[in-house]
Amino acid sequence: AEKVLGYDLLSLCLEGPRDELDRTQRCQPAVFVASLAAVEKLNHLQPEVVERCVAAAGYSVGEFAALVFAGALGFAEALYAVKVRAEAMQKASEAVPSGMLSVVGRREANYKFACLEARKHCESLGIENPVCTVSNYLFPDSRVIAGHLQALEFLQENARKYYFKRTKMLPVSGAFHTRLMEPAVEPLAEVLKSIEIQKPLLCVYSNVDGKKYMHSKHIQKLLVKQVVSPVLWEQTMHSVYERKQGTEFPYTYEVGPGNQLGAILKQCNLKAWKQYKHVDALEDEEAAET
Repeated sequence: AEKVLGYDLLSLCLEGPRDELDRTQRCQPAVFVASLAAVEKLNHLQPEVVERCVAAAGYSVGEFAALVFAGALGFAEALYAVKVRAEAMQKASEAVPSGMLSVVGRREANYKFACLEARKHCESLGIENPVCTVSNYLFPDSRVIAGHLQALEFLQENARKYYFKRTKMLPVSGAFHTRLMEPAVEPLAEVLKSIEIQKPLLCVYSNVDGKKYMHSKHIQKLLVKQVVSPVLWEQTMHSVYERKQGTEFPYTYEVGPGNQLGAILKQCNLKAWKQYKHVDALEDEEAAET
């Protein structure tokens, strides 16, 4: 990773500084590499789990890690694509004051209507062609809304009107998975054209439509589209865990930093979550020794 990125990623992850690690251009490669490091650890501890794996999915940049795991992309080439994606998204973020707002809504919440009114508010402030849209579907009654900062501030101020129970600004620099990321499309498309993409050895589900990738051209096209399209994670969870009544649920492993995807799975499908385990790249004992 250090050779591909040109900086010491391990020391940045372990020692920081935190502000630097949180920057999009550093954070995305870090999540990608840490996820695959956790896969290696799982393979070392329980090789049969990796051998028997039938499907994979990754959230946003995690999709690159899922495709490497499934044999569709090589590690170094995928990491280089992630580097280009992260740098282009960072640059796009700096062009417009924008962000992402995590929302937990009541049953009555109408996210599209709320976004429409927030866009109208931005227009009244003189912002041309404002962006405010659902960028991530997390679990029932939970969404991430992304767009111009003024739109997100308007939604926070009017949360009760739209039946939003909780709103929280996410610590990211821009409106990912919206058309404000359009400047990042071309750089990523170019790098993906130069990479050899194989058909995955196991099912990998796409964030763009919640369905399985079919072939290499499909992967190339949807990875680019993903940058400006909402992440359909809730829909993907339904695709992955759809079972006939009485069928057993598979074991699920979340590999990489944090267990947010496990928390989402619990909200989407409690029965599937009962077979869930989290594998972090860091081992507590190792951390204590070093």
